Amino acid sequence: MSLRSNLPVPARRAVFVLSCAAALAWSPFGAGCGAGEGESSPGGDGALPGATDPAPNEPNEPNEPNEPNEPACPEAASVDLLVENARGTLSGTLEVPAGCGPFPSVVILPGSGPTDRDGNQAAGGILSDMYKLLAEGLRDRGIASIRYDKAGIGGSVSAAPRTEQEMRFEMGADDAGLWVKALRDDGRFATVTVVGHSEGSLLGMLVAQAVEIDGYVSIAGAGRPIGDVLRAQLSGLPDEDREKAYAILDRLEEGELVEDVPQTELFLSLFRPSVQPYIISWMKLDPAVELKAVTAPVLLLQGTTDIQVQVQDAELLAGARPDAALVLIEGMSHTLKEATLSNASQNAAYTDPSLPVVPRVLDELEAFLPAG
Repeated sequence: MSLRSNLPVPARRAVFVLSCAAALAWSPFGAGCGAGEGESSPGGDGALPGATDPAPNEPNEPNEPNEPNEPACPEAASVDLLVENARGTLSGTLEVPAGCGPFPSVVILPGSGPTDRDGNQAAGGILSDMYKLLAEGLRDRGIASIRYDKAGIGGSVSAAPRTEQEMRFEMGADDAGLWVKALRDDGRFATVTVVGHSEGSLLGMLVAQAVEIDGYVSIAGAGRPIGDVLRAQLSGLPDEDREKAYAILDRLEEGELVEDVPQTELFLSLFRPSVQPYIISWMKLDPAVELKAVTAPVLLLQGTTDIQVQVQDAELLAGARPDAALVLIEGMSHTLKEATLSNASQNAAYTDPSLPVVPRVLDELEAFLPAG
């Protein structure tokens, strides 16, 4: 990741965070970041692909699973799905467990940047497969899930606004709500829980206020407004750059567009004029305030070796919602994988898709999700 290569260690860590969560990132626009466009099954017009109604039993016949005319429960399946937002088509993957259901289900809301359905940003060198591994692990425990390419990425290219300047933070929540509705409309799923990771944590709070859900899970979600988070992440920059960045943040928080952005890679990746309306829309939201408005049961998961989001953030969220279950997972990085705080270990967590997600994440989700 080019932004960190020539900086001293404290600054490298700060900019590494930005290159993972903010550089390019306020919007999904960027080449080479998608999951690829495979064949997809149309959605949004009734039951999801693969949904079948069991054949009715003959009158007075017992409902025995081994009867010759009784359909067998299907094997586990991974199905491509489409839903339509106001601009175009969103593409995702539905994981359905083996069996007849009905199953608990989750919608996995991705983090910031040009993130595909598997949790990767190919152009930024993030190739962890964290959402794919999470979804497959849940499927093996009898839990269905949808994960999806963000608008503008992979199979969801057409779902983004025509220009970056039109992007707004709440559009991500609107898109996630469409996937919640898709699961609600399918008879195979008894409950729907929103699982938001990183930026998806705040989006999930907005979804939980707008549509009916059975549970809300925040994984590595910020507990402070994004302006405060960015100031903390930028604190390791050289003094002159830090002061310039803080001054831009001050103006954006006032709703003011900033034209005089320094023409450097770092500043343009974060504060280019076309992305500023998106940042301003994000800055209006305080996660602690939004979480208070969520009425569904809440689970807060946070790793202790996450270099992007601090344990303090999870504690702030827990303070805003005292009835929430707060679980700190020892040794879990931002990508849901085991890591120490060393650069080599963190790099592996972001770039090695063969590393599994920490099993406790799956344990806690399985224990929390309502069965029906």
